[in-house]
Amino acid sequence: MEISKEDKIRLLQYYKKGLSLYRNKEFSSAMGYFMECLKIDPDDGPSKVYVERCKEYIQSPPPQDWDGVFEMKTK
Repeated sequence: MEISKEDKIRLLQYYKKGLSLYRNKEFSSAMGYFMECLKIDPDDGPSKVYVERCKEYIQSPPPQDWDGVFEMKTK
């Protein structure tokens, strides 16, 4: 599926906002923006990854001194 230039711009805006919220530990809000990205492009890999990370951090929040780095717990 070809995505229009306008949709690409919108996707990038949503993604940047989601990433900012993610880095501020606002995982529920961030996930909403990444989900909007997936409505525009269901195959957007980075947004898929961040949706899963947000889900994990909502269930098990990172430590207070979290620096934004995701640590895999399983292989």
